Amino acid sequence: MLEARQLGKEYRSGDHTLAVLRDVNFTIPDGACGAGVGPSGSGKTTLLGLLAGLDVPSSGSVWLDGTDLGQLSEDKRAQLRGAKVGFVFQSFQLIPTLTALENVQVPLELRGDDGAPARARELLARVGLGDRVDHFPNQLSGGEQQRVAIARAFSNAPRLLFADEPTGNLDSETGERIVELLLTLNRESGTTIVLVTHDLALAGRAQRIIRLADGLVVSDAATERPRSAVASLAG
Repeated sequence: MLEARQLGKEYRSGDHTLAVLRDVNFTIPDGACGAGVGPSGSGKTTLLGLLAGLDVPSSGSVWLDGTDLGQLSEDKRAQLRGAKVGFVFQSFQLIPTLTALENVQVPLELRGDDGAPARARELLARVGLGDRVDHFPNQLSGGEQQRVAIARAFSNAPRLLFADEPTGNLDSETGERIVELLLTLNRESGTTIVLVTHDLALAGRAQRIIRLADGLVVSDAATERPRSAVASLAG
């Protein structure tokens, strides 16, 4: 589903070149999950942006579901994301003036889905918020807001979900519930999930852990977790 081949990213600053990522290689199979842990500055946020096609590498390539993102224009990458990719962020990024239902409906309506209201209600019920559809973000707890964000991310039935610090703004108990929800959705839908996280416990539940330090992969080890658990991209 997702492959990085000799991936590198550099930034120019005057006469100096800063190498943020260097020669990163890995493959995440269809239906697995990816996460990321590592020290600040290790390159994990940059890596996530490259994997999602939000940025372009200085060297190497990213292949998403058999497509080389480097061969696509910015518009074509956006179309690919709209068709196959979902996003969950640490800050939730809900629209404050829209209800939970309306927030989940947004991507459905943007692609002209006539069944947007029914699909949004179904997704909110699936994440345990069937009785909160008419509540605005400021009327929801942090965990509830993240569940709305997850429902929104799954609205287009993505083949691949990127989650950037999905438990970062949550207490440990709420974060655990969010992790369980992501794992359940991974098992039920077969969606490949790539997580970036500082949470070592979350990464420890992975099928595979890849660790980054100073822009390099310093370890890439499979865990004994079953295939339906999170395959972690720890960076």
